[in-house]
Amino acid sequence: MMSARFLVLVGESLPMRRVLVSSRNAWFHSSVHCKNQVEPRNGSLSLSSIGLNSEIDPKDKIQSDKVVKPLGSSSESLKKKGKLGHINEKKAVQVRQKQPVESAPFAANSFSELGVPQVLIERLENVGFNVPTDVQSAAVPTILKKHDVIIQSYTGSGKTLAYLLPILSAIGPLRNRDSEENGGDGGKNSGVEAVVVAPSRELGMQIVREFEKILGMENKKVVQQLVGGANRTRQEEALKKNKPAIVVGTPGKIAELSASGKLRTHGCRYLVLDEVDELLSFNFREDMHRIIDHVGRRAGAGADPSSKRIERQLIMVSATVPFSVVRAARSWGCEPLLVQAKKVVPLESIPPPKPVILSESSSGTSSKPTTPSQASVESLPPGLKHYYSVARLQHKVDTLRKCVHALDAKYVIAFMNHTKQLKDVVFKLEARGMKAAELHGDLGKLARSTTLKKFKNGEVRVLVTNELSARGLDVPECDLVVNIGLPTDSTHYAHRAGRTGRLGRKGTVLTICEESELFVVKKMQKQLGIPIACCDFTDGKLLVTKEEKTLSTSI
Repeated sequence: MMSARFLVLVGESLPMRRVLVSSRNAWFHSSVHCKNQVEPRNGSLSLSSIGLNSEIDPKDKIQSDKVVKPLGSSSESLKKKGKLGHINEKKAVQVRQKQPVESAPFAANSFSELGVPQVLIERLENVGFNVPTDVQSAAVPTILKKHDVIIQSYTGSGKTLAYLLPILSAIGPLRNRDSEENGGDGGKNSGVEAVVVAPSRELGMQIVREFEKILGMENKKVVQQLVGGANRTRQEEALKKNKPAIVVGTPGKIAELSASGKLRTHGCRYLVLDEVDELLSFNFREDMHRIIDHVGRRAGAGADPSSKRIERQLIMVSATVPFSVVRAARSWGCEPLLVQAKKVVPLESIPPPKPVILSESSSGTSSKPTTPSQASVESLPPGLKHYYSVARLQHKVDTLRKCVHALDAKYVIAFMNHTKQLKDVVFKLEARGMKAAELHGDLGKLARSTTLKKFKNGEVRVLVTNELSARGLDVPECDLVVNIGLPTDSTHYAHRAGRTGRLGRKGTVLTICEESELFVVKKMQKQLGIPIACCDFTDGKLLVTKEEKTLSTSI
């Protein structure tokens, strides 16, 4: 009787075990169904491969012939596809041991470690790029794994190259030479395959120069810039004649050419939004809606969000990532990742900001910094020194001149808040024998290009500008930034300061304020969490004064 009862119990337990095992296997299979649409050759980038906690409990690990849930899987897309039994076994992801962050390619010693084709590595070496920066080491392999990303790092850290390399690894003539040996499609141009959106002409020009630097002059037609203020007919003719694989432009011009049918982007593979926090402003709202709805979507694709994901990969770039950018990434992308220097995390790990009310008293004190201010801290280059000097309004230009001589600065960018004041500052500096020039949005394209060229060549020592140049202006030699007009908040301060100290260089930021403007400096210092020393200029030297202690104690 005992043996018979034992057999009955065992007989009843075995089918239950089969059911549990089969249900677990079905869950694993269903988890990879959505990702098959965008799976790269080298497999999916899982949380374990970037040093994060796996979604699978260690005690539930299975043999290597079974699959785990990669980032980007979705149960909703599974229901739409439906057929579980026809999963492609080649696209399954094998279980890998959890890797610490140190073993991931976050501190690569060469671009070859990131999966960049050899032909691109040779071009990089020719222009002096031998070792990737931290943000490039994190971003390049993540983008090559076909993930939607937000790239966040301080200004001057090499974010442009971080998305430029994966794009050129997949499209354009440099990919042809690498893929022909592997029996690929040769990178044949089937129209526009990458769209890069920038908020200003200056940033667009800078991005195009970076592409051309790697591609070489012989492949110059691969990239075309589309900006307002230029001859529209010539731009349309160039699109038709050159058939560029990559277009870089401002939201207004891209949306205009797209609406007219001159720019066809439905088959586009990459959509890059550079300085995305600026692109989300009210001024670009309508143009950005059209770009998001049309780039990377085939005609008649319908409103199904998954149909967008098949066609394009979304790359968002900025030095600061307020929560508005996180919301946009979740809405426009598919399981996007936040890529920072030495860190890659899913957006789900970023909590929404807690509402904080800034109450400023008459003494200028304020409450705790908000989330955008904390994001601004990460956008500041590490090699900067911050100072402020108190001066009357009519003496601010003279203080600027003294600072330039005291630091022996060769490339100086001075920021003003109002365009009408630029010409007056330039006149006063020129009258004192200091070469200066103004740069603002009212200048024509040729005048702006000429001014920038003179500044980079050293013909102009001080470039006086407004908020136009606070984003995207790349002059690595710039050693001094001066705020004659005070920035409105910590985010604007961070973007202005980022014009110096680029790519690990040293830099100095001076804010010239009146007595009545001291509370602004106090707020910047508290929100950014950085020391801003009070200084004066005596006998051609910069001297830190004791007034800094008064400022610190008042905070």
